[in-house]
Amino acid sequence: MTETSIVDYRKVTEVMAEQFSLLGGVVQLSTSVKAMQEYDDHVTLTCLQNGVLNTLKCRQLVVCAGLMADRMATMIGIKTDFQIIPYRGEYYRLADKHRDVVNHLIYPIPDPELPFLGVHLTKMIDGSITVGPNAVQGWKREGYGTFNASWRDCWQMLTFSGYWKVTLQHLTTGLFEFKNSIWKPGYLGLVHKYCPSITLDDLKPYPAGIRAQAVKADGSLVHDFLFAQTPRSLHVCNAPSPAATSAIPIGEYICDKVAQQLVDFKL
Repeated sequence: MTETSIVDYRKVTEVMAEQFSLLGGVVQLSTSVKAMQEYDDHVTLTCLQNGVLNTLKCRQLVVCAGLMADRMATMIGIKTDFQIIPYRGEYYRLADKHRDVVNHLIYPIPDPELPFLGVHLTKMIDGSITVGPNAVQGWKREGYGTFNASWRDCWQMLTFSGYWKVTLQHLTTGLFEFKNSIWKPGYLGLVHKYCPSITLDDLKPYPAGIRAQAVKADGSLVHDFLFAQTPRSLHVCNAPSPAATSAIPIGEYICDKVAQQLVDFKL
């Protein structure tokens, strides 16, 4: 018998940050990396925080940049054969009267060709029930709002051959997801596979998520972890689901890779 559970991942992240700070680490929020330069004995990062540029220096750099993973790898001089393509996962929250409609996590049978979970019901920590996610094309890497588009993100995506290849390969699925995104009854039909009693009025707004999906130049979706490295940097370029749930063992694996990197490059 397989059992699953959920956590409040925001709270987990906050506690991790607290522990990191207690060990002497420094957490800098609202900070963007503008440039990176690698030297024989260190890496420097030029960062922008609150309108002020500052320089950070480290002996070894680990980059887990998610939606910006390809740009960060390119910034330090790594030649990549993939690009991060954003896919929006749209959710709803069920009306409070349906808090007891399920007691366990319910998942659909996955499509082995696609890395997406599919619409399912999740009982959250506070007892509420969320429904989702679907998987529709995103037009902005950090587009969490209702309507989002970035000229830079769109241009980079539309001029990447891998985007057109993967889109054409899964065109039918993409159109189906898009239809259900703009036509709420279609989305409801997916919910009815699990809960026929749910109505349109029961689907309440809930924040969307963005999947940072690595796509190769040949149009293939990266289903596994993807790493890139230089002597003094390690880049996590793709982290498949459930990366957040598995964050602690993944972190241990990254530490082992960095330790091996120091040996391999004799640093």
